[in-house]
Amino acid sequence: MSRHKKIRLALIFGGRSAEHEVSLRSAQSVLKAMDSEKYDVTLIGISKSGQWLAGADPLKSLAAGDLSGLSNAALLGEPGRRELLVAAPPQPNSPMRLTAGAEFDVVFPLLHGPYGEDGTVQGLLELADLPYVGAGVLASAVAMDKAVCKQLLRAAGLPVTDWQLVSRAAIQADAAAVATAAAAAFAFPIFTKPCNLGSSVGVIKAHTYAELVAALRESARYDRRVLIEPGVNAREIEVSVLGNAAPEASVVGEVVPVNEFYDYAAKYIDEGSALLIPAPIPAETAEAARQYAVAAFQAIDCAGLARVDFLLDRDSGRLYLNEINTLPGFTSISMYPKLWEASGLSYSDLIDRLVGLALERQADRDQTVKSYGGRATQL
Repeated sequence: MSRHKKIRLALIFGGRSAEHEVSLRSAQSVLKAMDSEKYDVTLIGISKSGQWLAGADPLKSLAAGDLSGLSNAALLGEPGRRELLVAAPPQPNSPMRLTAGAEFDVVFPLLHGPYGEDGTVQGLLELADLPYVGAGVLASAVAMDKAVCKQLLRAAGLPVTDWQLVSRAAIQADAAAVATAAAAAFAFPIFTKPCNLGSSVGVIKAHTYAELVAALRESARYDRRVLIEPGVNAREIEVSVLGNAAPEASVVGEVVPVNEFYDYAAKYIDEGSALLIPAPIPAETAEAARQYAVAAFQAIDCAGLARVDFLLDRDSGRLYLNEINTLPGFTSISMYPKLWEASGLSYSDLIDRLVGLALERQADRDQTVKSYGGRATQL
């Protein structure tokens, strides 16, 4: 990074998903850790209804639930316009006018879950030809969809648990029949998960048939597709990955949840969950997790960052790759930055690396020929 010119960075947070509040916490932590000597930051908030907002402090306003002091804003999917457009105050009998606001060099989307981590916002940034932190459209969409991701990981030879995929329509039509089929395939406990969500929102552990019927209905509230998986008597192991073409894995960590599993409350509400860094596991198991994490990162064509989560079976000692999170939590208690801190990379230096990787990936994209004259180049 230049010592003479600050990087103009747009931080996007909030969003329409059930992880809205988690996104705000991540943004607060990142903003606090950023070096003001290196960055000029533009804050862009997205409300729960999907409004893009700018103003004095959209982060504080969204956290307080008071949007009265903010202005509507927009990014155009048009190359060459690396700026935020802000709505001018409305005039009587006049249409809304957008005026040029802040310009920026790179975008850091701190959006968790659908409409932000799933390739949608990444697609807009690709259309605008804007450098941005994190995975591209394909990897973002694949990692967000747990069923598709499992299929690709299994095809790549990586260990995953078995699963069933059911639709919300099937659950609404006959949840008992869906539960009967799942109970015939898997022993209890059985997990139900929204196919496209994170932070364990809507993830239910069912111990009985009656609980399973209720769990299916609850998970289906959050997505039109629900994943059903067998429970594993597992320790929860996590690895952070950083890089583009040559990704690196962090030390391995273990989550010891205060609740029965690492649900939303254990992550963000209830006190008592422990993060063990490094994880107290055999060296060969830790190395296998690190290798699997990098292989998974590459299998879905990820970029920038990801946190890869594993289940370590207490009975067999087997590792199962559980999920890939392409925009993992960045709160003060989140595992992703903590693992890199334990690996020798501070929180603020990690932000610098991620911004650098975003600019590196954009430079790589800029090499792609975008027109074809119909004649092969002579070598």
